[in-house]
Amino acid sequence: MAVELKIPALGESVTEVEIGPWLKREGDAVDKDDNVVTLESEKATVELPSPVSGTLGKIVKRTGEKAAVGDVIALLEPSGKPKEEAKSAPKPEKPQPKPEEPAPAQAPSDTSDKSGPSQRMVERKKAEPPVPAAREGGAPGRQEEVVPMTLLRRTVAQRLVEAHQTMAMLTTFNEIDLSAVIALRKQYQETFTRKYGVKLGFMSFFIKAAVEALKAIPQINASIRGNDIVHHHYFDIGVAIGGGKGLVVPVLRNAERMSFAEVEKAVADLAARAQASQLKPDELQGGTFTITNGGVYGSLLSTPIINPPQSAILGMHTIQERPVAVDGNMVVRPMMYVALSYDHRIVDGREAVTFLIQIKEMIEKPARILLEV
Repeated sequence: MAVELKIPALGESVTEVEIGPWLKREGDAVDKDDNVVTLESEKATVELPSPVSGTLGKIVKRTGEKAAVGDVIALLEPSGKPKEEAKSAPKPEKPQPKPEEPAPAQAPSDTSDKSGPSQRMVERKKAEPPVPAAREGGAPGRQEEVVPMTLLRRTVAQRLVEAHQTMAMLTTFNEIDLSAVIALRKQYQETFTRKYGVKLGFMSFFIKAAVEALKAIPQINASIRGNDIVHHHYFDIGVAIGGGKGLVVPVLRNAERMSFAEVEKAVADLAARAQASQLKPDELQGGTFTITNGGVYGSLLSTPIINPPQSAILGMHTIQERPVAVDGNMVVRPMMYVALSYDHRIVDGREAVTFLIQIKEMIEKPARILLEV
């Protein structure tokens, strides 16, 4: 008897998903918990595992189609042998792109079974014929390609526009001397890496400094709900990451309880899974404050956009050696511009400036972070 593969609940606010690439073809053998298809929601891209071992029978929902939570998208035969009816199942009358079917005579990669579902997806994409895209303009060198926006990117775009339309958003700037943090990392990097299995980066310093500054300026850790201001007495820090499908902001829950090593491990894990589109929807929900690091791409200065309903976001930027005046002398120091975009409806300019100054002082004297002063 066929087992129905259904769209699971992917979060309290997610009611519909878009079917992504199928990782298995009709008639393929599958083991229990093998990922068979990717699902794109407004919050994340996830891979759906098979609930049983057997054979992937008829695919009901093709790539690009919409499906609601609870919808049946495929049938699974709980046996080890492909069934002829599964192989010869009629295709939908309406032509649909079929990225899950490889090009004829293209052998699968020898490493596809060794590198996990994400690698299999990459190898399959290499073997697939390109999906036809709408093109305009016939003159050489002036062709245009129209590619539909993913559901995740459409949602991100909508939220960014919403932030501009509903908030009184301002940005204030400062600069930070990274000399002390760089020296500390150089002194303890080898020992830290050997003990914890992860490198000591800059993000953990900024997250720990942000938590202490948020404790001092609670308005920046608050949000507006209707006509009320909600003060959060916990610190869920979102970290903006460029994922495989677009910008995502996974959240470190109760960052105030995390050590430097725990922060670094969590951020490394989230970044890796973001690139592989393996973040869970609940990891992208909530958050009381966000940090984004455009410096990893070389950004010198920017005005980050607030992630609603939060009231502020901290932007880090690239580190540059610049001449600065120290005690009346001109010296060259590794400097970083930082930016705080804030919602002026709830945060005043004095509070925003004070917050950035606290971040600056703690990063320039990192002992303050450890002593929480």
